[in-house]
Formats: sequence, structure tokens, C-alpha cells
Amino acid sequence: MGRLIKNHWARLIVLTAAAYQVGAGVHGFFWPKVFWDFLTKNLNGAVTPVPVLQILNVIFGLIGLAWEWPLKPLAGTFPHRSIEIRLLVYPLSALVAALLYQGTNPAIYYLVGMVVYFWAYSEGETVCAEPWTLPKRPRPGKV
Repeated sequence: MGRLIKNHWARLIVLTAAAYQVGAGVHGFFWPKVFWDFLTKNLNGAVTPVPVLQILNVIFGLIGLAWEWPLKPLAGTFPHRSIEIRLLVYPLSALVAALLYQGTNPAIYYLVGMVVYFWAYSEGETVCAEPWTLPKRPRPGKV
């Protein structure tokens, strides 16, 4: 049995969250609703008449998909290999998703993905420059 590569697992969780967030943003164009409207009506201006929150959800979801898959121009760059930058950006994605009624599940997925990314970061894992590969380890006895 091999060891669990937590950053690959987190990448799959965040890919799911990002895809779900894009769908939630598009769904929000047709049925605009703020999740927290049972507490206050002050946030309703974010979804109607101008769909700001829906647009932000689609943008953050597409950024998450492009970053985690990753697109060819992004693969191997510093932002793609950095777990720290992910731990700074994904809370914003989760917040934007949590504000939209349709985006509560992606917000939870983002939180789980951030926990796994933090676990990977705390164990010293690195994201490889080439996507979906294993880090190269020196062989014992070879210099």
C-alpha cells in the first residue's frame, strides 16, 4: 500500500467544489436568492437587479477549475505549485459560494478541501510542476 498524497485528494475535492460552484452561479441567474435572507434582507441587492454574486460565483468557480485541472499556461507556474496561495484564495471562494443559496454545498466542499490542503501543507507535501505526477524521491544508496 502506498501513502495518501493529500494534495491530490484535496485537488479532487476542490475540483468538485469549483464545478459545483459554476453550476450554482448559473442556476442563480434564473432563481436569484441569498442564502442568509432568512436573517436579513440587506444582501438581496447582491443578487437582484444586477447579478453580482452569481457572476462572482461563476468567475471563482472557473478560476478554481483552471487552477486545479490545470490549464496548460498555468501548469508548473508558482501559483499552481503553491499550497499557501490556495489557502489564501479558497476561503474567498467559499465565502462567495456560501452567500448564494445554491452555493452552500460548494462552500462546504471548499472547507473540506482547505482542511486537506492544510494537512498536506503541514506534512510538507509539495505540488509537482507537472500535474498529477508523484514527487521524485532520491533512491536509497544512490548519490
